[in-house]
Parts: sequence; C-alpha cells; structure tokens
Amino acid sequence: MIWLLTKAVNQIPEFRTALTDEGVGIYDEMHPSYTIFNKENQTFSAIWTEFHADYNEFLNAYQTDTKKFSLSKQYVPKPDRPPNSFDISMIPWFTFTSFNLNVIGDGKYLLPIFTLGKYFEDNEKRLLPIAMQVHHAACDGYHVGKFVETLQTLIHQFQA
Repeated sequence: MIWLLTKAVNQIPEFRTALTDEGVGIYDEMHPSYTIFNKENQTFSAIWTEFHADYNEFLNAYQTDTKKFSLSKQYVPKPDRPPNSFDISMIPWFTFTSFNLNVIGDGKYLLPIFTLGKYFEDNEKRLLPIAMQVHHAACDGYHVGKFVETLQTLIHQFQA
C-alpha cells in the first residue's frame, strides 16, 4: 500500500507541491516516510524508503529498511530524510470512518499526510480506511478526488 500511495502521489503534481527556500515548487518525485511498530516496547519509529517505480525493487528496499530499524527505540532512527518525502501513518488495530490529524506548525507544510486503518470486509469486498490531510493552498476537493480515482485504479491494476 505504501508503494501504491507513493505511485499515486507521484502522478498528481498538487500532491508534490511544497514551499522551499526558493518559494513554491513541485518535486519531480516523492518518497514515502512511514511508521513502523516496535512490538517489544510498543513504540513507533518514523523511517523513509527511497521510491522505485518497480514494485519489487521498492519492496526490497522497504524490507531492508524495516528490518534494519524495526527494533529501534528512536522516533527517527533513519537519517537524511529527503525534503521530497511525505508522511504515512498506520493504525492497523482498528478501522475508522473519520480521522483528524492536527499538525503543529506554521501552516506552511503543503505536502499530504495519509493515515491508514485496519482493513475490513463488506459485501465481499476488502476495504481499507484512508484519511488524507492536504493543505488547501496546494490542492482542493478536485485534486483529492483525482488522487482517490488514481489510487483506486492503481489498486485494481496491481499485480505483485
């Protein structure tokens, strides 16, 4: 799902829009930053993995990163997170119909933030709750709809 989200983000320029030292810009490519759970001490760490358009190449990089940092007790154990990365949080223990994330900051963070919940079955379909936080200065409902449509298409086309 991390690969699919990143692939969709990379297809929508408004989801790659950010404020840089030079002003408003659109990154050519985004990389996912996501949370991993340390089962031993029940804490999360935030790591990132370089995106690869090839799923298997990305999967290998993801597995290497998660194995290396899964027992970390640091919140950000992997250094050098690139500025062209976006956040994905996961709450696999429960499903939700709504989720609100309040980011502390100066309101200048334009990149999207995703939260995924526990999947569930409904009418013989597997559904996964997803919440998106986007900055209205970078995108609006049209772009969110375009993103959801793109993500759904990628999910239907996906073959590992």
